[in-house]
Amino acid sequence: MKRLVILILLAAIAIAYFYFDLGHFLTLDALKASQATFGDHYRQSPVVVIAVFFLIYVAVTGASLPGAAILTLAAGALFGLVIGTVIVSFASSIGATLAFLASRYLFRDAVRGRFGDRLRAIDAGVARDGAFYLFTLRLVPAFPFFLVNLLMGLTTIRAGTFYIVSQLGMLAGTIVFVNAGTQLAGITSLSGIASPTLIASFVALGIFPWISRAIIGWVKARQVYARWQKPRRFDRNLIVIGGGAGGLVSAYIAATVKAKVTLVEAHKMGGDCLNFGCVPSKALIRSAKLAHQTRHASHYGLTDAEPVVPFAAVMARVQQVIRDIEPHDSVERYTGLGVDVVQGYATIVDPWTVSIKRNDGDEQRLTTRSIVIAAGGTPFVPPIPGLDSVDYVTSDTMWDHFATLSALPGRIVVLGGGPIGCELAQSFARLGSKVTQVEMAPRIMAREDEDVSTLVEARFRADGIDVRTGTRAVRCERRDSGQFLIVDADGTEAEIGFDYLIVAVGRMARLTGYGLETLGIETAKTVITNEYLQTLYPNIYAAGDVAGPYQFTHVAAHQAWYAAVNALFGRFRKFKADYRVIPWTTFTDPEVARVGLSEAEAQEKGIACEVTLYPLHELDRAIADSATTGFVKVLTPPGKDRILGVTIVGEHAGDLLAEYVLAMKYGLGLNKLLGTIHTYPTLAEANKYAAGEWKRAHAPQGILRWLERYHGWMRG
Repeated sequence: MKRLVILILLAAIAIAYFYFDLGHFLTLDALKASQATFGDHYRQSPVVVIAVFFLIYVAVTGASLPGAAILTLAAGALFGLVIGTVIVSFASSIGATLAFLASRYLFRDAVRGRFGDRLRAIDAGVARDGAFYLFTLRLVPAFPFFLVNLLMGLTTIRAGTFYIVSQLGMLAGTIVFVNAGTQLAGITSLSGIASPTLIASFVALGIFPWISRAIIGWVKARQVYARWQKPRRFDRNLIVIGGGAGGLVSAYIAATVKAKVTLVEAHKMGGDCLNFGCVPSKALIRSAKLAHQTRHASHYGLTDAEPVVPFAAVMARVQQVIRDIEPHDSVERYTGLGVDVVQGYATIVDPWTVSIKRNDGDEQRLTTRSIVIAAGGTPFVPPIPGLDSVDYVTSDTMWDHFATLSALPGRIVVLGGGPIGCELAQSFARLGSKVTQVEMAPRIMAREDEDVSTLVEARFRADGIDVRTGTRAVRCERRDSGQFLIVDADGTEAEIGFDYLIVAVGRMARLTGYGLETLGIETAKTVITNEYLQTLYPNIYAAGDVAGPYQFTHVAAHQAWYAAVNALFGRFRKFKADYRVIPWTTFTDPEVARVGLSEAEAQEKGIACEVTLYPLHELDRAIADSATTGFVKVLTPPGKDRILGVTIVGEHAGDLLAEYVLAMKYGLGLNKLLGTIHTYPTLAEANKYAAGEWKRAHAPQGILRWLERYHGWMRG
């Protein structure tokens, strides 16, 4: 109601302004004609005239009405340069701030509700450089000030900052126009004041902050590099530290464009994903799924049977899968591509020098123009008392350790309810272990919507997993009777016996051991970088888990492109890393795949959206495969088919998501998906049917009623 009243009031002011032709008072001719009269009033009652003029100026600019330029001239003609400048400077800034606040109050919620996802990048820029951008716009009269006021009101810039920057930024233009007003008799048109030469001067003034910023950046870089001696020549164009996804892609790109590049890896090529993460876990998941299907063969018209699980053979298959993929990431392959691969430990000695302690015992020192840090991450091990006294493994150490076991562990506790913990808990439960999953949060898979967590947890319990949410690990104990994890749930302690404890509570970036401390490169949970993935030193970049904000192999590869290209060609053009469309999948059964906003995130951020849900139990192929658990959930702006986010739960959800990733990347809406032919019968049809559900909900009912009447009329 308050918004409506304000809108009506502003509309009434605008209508009155144009209906009664009040604008004719704010013309150059009218100003000249009334200058003498105004002068008389001012001499008789200067305070009253100044106050009335001030309020009129604030009202005109606050309501975004035309005429501010004439009023500025009037201030010069009536009050002189000094007093006129003071009056206009404050009145224009206050009026601009009122327009800014009105725009924010009236329109920001609605705009952000429709375009919230697109505004996230703008918000980030405003938070970082909003005052700088506003100051530049204020210096250039080519930009209509009333539009600047209204548009800035839709952003997150603080009102106080807006006022102060506006006051300072508009001062130069105010002085020019007020000074022109002191010579009112000689002015024949406004274009005479805002001449092309003057506008060009202001544009140059507006560009000056950008030039200054570049100079400041150059000076800062000089300061950062001041204590180091830069080599006159370089051994390499690029040195990459780390042979995981980020490092491999960075080195590959450099070699492809014929740069001289050295890749340093201390342990196994392929990094965590190949050796400890994605690849071995998916191999284990596949074996576990087959065991589950055997146990429930009646779902497919066969006879249920308890599978025999030779655990050593299962783990041997996992290792064989790793070996089969290893050639893709091998030293030999990358050497053949033109990469100088060195196996050893790299230490950054200075911004251009890397010392390598090779695995063969030799030491090597190389100079390079640029460095990409792709050191990856490592499992986080919480400081639980007694943990070192029991048999615990992490997602990294588990594979080699379990490969030595002849039999499947009978009892396993999985600590953690995130993606890694969930995948491992279900896999071992399906292979035959008695699994207890402990999660401190109120639910597992807390990053996903609650309906997703509920569905997955129900499947876990059906698989025999003892899921304990809202439960905190207190300590570990080893006794004669066995090993125990002591947990606390709602203030009540309990103990859980186990043969092995799998710690899967997340991963952390590798931030030590390769020279960051010596160089003073800033770190928090990750290496701190700018939007170009540059660290404190502009020639040193970071990519992958060590850079964040996502810990996915595909994001590491994505970042590696930006890091490598910026490192090699940044002097000509740099590219900001693009995180607008980032998909991910948790490979439980059912799989959980997502891109963009979840329903919970939309609510938290106040982004208005519609939710379209298509259940897989209605899909022919899912019914044929006995894979009806799950759904496709699509978020769209109200009344629009633009995709804000998608969550798919079900068989091959990660594969099905690719269509939506492509659609979001290139701005394709649900109508386009609906108009695309999908092979029958496939699981991919679920994407089309979800689009059909949206279309059905937005069918033009009025037109359909008229069509019904038309067809009735045609029948006679």
